Amino acid sequence: MSATFDLACDLISRPSVTPDDMGCQEVMIQRLQAIGFTIERLRFDDVDNFWARRGERDCAPLFAFAGHTDVVPTGPKDQWHSDPFKPEVRDGLLYGRGAADMKGSLAAMVTACERFVAAHPDHNGSIAFLITSDEEGPSINGTVKVVEHLQARGEKIDWCLVGEPTSTNETGDIIKNGRRGSLGCQLTVHGVQGHIAYPHLAKNPIHLFSPALTELAGIEWDQGNAYFPATSFQVSNINGGTGATNVIPGDLEVVFNFRFSTEVTEQQLRAGVEAILDKHLLNYTINWTLSGHPFLTPPGALVNATMAAIKDATGIDAELSTSGGTSDGRFIAPTGSQVIELGPRNDTIHKINECVNAKDLDKLSAIYEGILEKLLG
Repeated sequence: MSATFDLACDLISRPSVTPDDMGCQEVMIQRLQAIGFTIERLRFDDVDNFWARRGERDCAPLFAFAGHTDVVPTGPKDQWHSDPFKPEVRDGLLYGRGAADMKGSLAAMVTACERFVAAHPDHNGSIAFLITSDEEGPSINGTVKVVEHLQARGEKIDWCLVGEPTSTNETGDIIKNGRRGSLGCQLTVHGVQGHIAYPHLAKNPIHLFSPALTELAGIEWDQGNAYFPATSFQVSNINGGTGATNVIPGDLEVVFNFRFSTEVTEQQLRAGVEAILDKHLLNYTINWTLSGHPFLTPPGALVNATMAAIKDATGIDAELSTSGGTSDGRFIAPTGSQVIELGPRNDTIHKINECVNAKDLDKLSAIYEGILEKLLG
């Protein structure tokens, strides 16, 4: 086995379900301090975070690894083939909660830095780590707060690699160079409750909203672009009624979400929805929640270095993608940083029997080291 494998196992063995870090960050901190990183422990409310930097604040460019030590709950433990917090290798696969998302990546980041610093003790620029224990949860007191802390003192990340599991078939085959925005909505359409036998004395909000929903679902909000698919509108929940068969409901509650590209803005989506609701003369209450704006890192220094490092370590010609959900990259990109995501295969993340190919951990560490070599070597 290897240093990366051993560190991954140490991290997996700690049951760090959001927001409990369970000592994972201290394990990383000790390794980083040993190679010259200055550490800031940043606790916001019940969330542990840390910022580590090797290089003075005025020493640019700054390359940062970003990630999270927290994991999602295990689900029924009796459905796992082994204890989710006791790492175990079977048929070349390392099993455990967080193996792929994202303790394997964290281990690879640390060991990549250890080798790079040993080879380049006076490297160019600065290297940093931005680590949180609140990525899988509300994401309120984690990366976003650390970024605000850095911005308040004028500390800017030039390049950032988030260790999310991005790969599909082989480690390194997919680089996320952007993410769609996420705009959620809780809509309440108000009607008038009444007896179902006397519909003229009531207003059925389900019937009133149906034409508007049909129109909303049929709109082409944009056509996407070379990097993003077209914006998607999806209803995730709809509920109305008392449960009785003879009562017209007074209200209809609808939850929906936009995953949107850079071709449309949050304001345009909100205005478009509300214009349709008004056109259909609906009485409604609406609450919007923006989880993140879309961001894109086009080919440039970071993308090119990453693609070259993957090619050197694996022989793979990586593809760029903006598919999937949101990540903490959405908090870093708006500061002007180039942001990409790169990690192991994602086919088992959040599942029972989450695992990662044990050999891929060293492969990922080699890729990360190669990126450092090309940008700061």
